[in-house]
Amino acid sequence: MSRIGKQPIELPKGVEVKLGEDMVEVKGPKGTLQTPICSLLNYELADGHLTITRKDDTRESNAQHGLRRTLIANCVEGVSKGFSKTLEVIGVGFKVAVKGNIIDLSVGYSHPVLIELPKGLEAKAEGTKLTISGIDKELVGEFAARIRRVREPEPYKGKGIKYENEIIRRKAGKSGGKGK
Repeated sequence: MSRIGKQPIELPKGVEVKLGEDMVEVKGPKGTLQTPICSLLNYELADGHLTITRKDDTRESNAQHGLRRTLIANCVEGVSKGFSKTLEVIGVGFKVAVKGNIIDLSVGYSHPVLIELPKGLEAKAEGTKLTISGIDKELVGEFAARIRRVREPEPYKGKGIKYENEIIRRKAGKSGGKGK
């Protein structure tokens, strides 16, 4: 039995859930999100809670139970609060700037790296910090990972683009061999 799947999803004020044939539509103050429905599960909406139960006890329905509950819970949290990821650009001369819907990264290459923001995301640059925010958790996380891949942090000097709470394990480097 899925421990996560058993928990009911509490719907905050202003969030409306609509159960369709093949989609769950979640509307809130920040926007609208949709997630697919699994035919192996029962969806029940009652007095401000959404409960998901399994129709049978197969391995696939057990796997889908927790997954679908988490996907819908992420939609509810996204349309009510939103999600954000903060990246830090570390290195001498490394800069980040947001110009409209384009992120301009100067991270040690011979040219600036320009990345276009996907629809539904916002970016804000403050010094060497870049904050990506939006209502879709998957889109925010995937775009932040895409920016990080432009220049991943290296273990010797720690230069590169890293998440705000990420810890870079440092290596010692070469030790001088002058003692013969």
